[in-house]
Amino acid sequence: MRIVFIGPPGAGKGTQAVQLVKHLKIPHLSTGDMLRQAMADGNSVGQHASSYIQSGRLVPDAVVISIIGQRLEQPDCDRGCLFDGFPRTQGQAAALDEYLHQSGKQIDLVLALQVPENLLIERLLGRGRGDDNLDTIRERFKQYEEGTKPLFEYYRGSGVLQTIDGTGTPDEVQARIRAATD
Repeated sequence: MRIVFIGPPGAGKGTQAVQLVKHLKIPHLSTGDMLRQAMADGNSVGQHASSYIQSGRLVPDAVVISIIGQRLEQPDCDRGCLFDGFPRTQGQAAALDEYLHQSGKQIDLVLALQVPENLLIERLLGRGRGDDNLDTIRERFKQYEEGTKPLFEYYRGSGVLQTIDGTGTPDEVQARIRAATD
């Protein structure tokens, strides 16, 4: 099963993804984690991505797609995977669909977490990352509205979109997610 998690920054995609991949026994592909690792490694992808991440802007599609394509070639992704933080734009979604189509595969389910903005800001400021300040949070929300939110319609057209209420305890949200995946 190939699942995409979408939702605004701070919606809980990462937290929920960890529980869901254990349940489904599929790899968790977090572009955020992959990009942070590339930055820590100091490789060319990481250096290129760093300037975008530090200012709250999205990393260019070509860089992200390159990282994802390399990861999907690993054997543990043959049965499926959970995409966390990717795709973030219609261009990325189309590129992913094309990549999967060439392999005879497809996206099976898109889980769209929805959380009110005031709660998102509270969550983001409370997690303590160096790049989480009000200015970068507002920039991420702007990028989300312009680039990622249109994915709702893109995936609704494919019939794979399920919206999930992302408020409540992590266990309550996970129960909603599992109901959608069963």
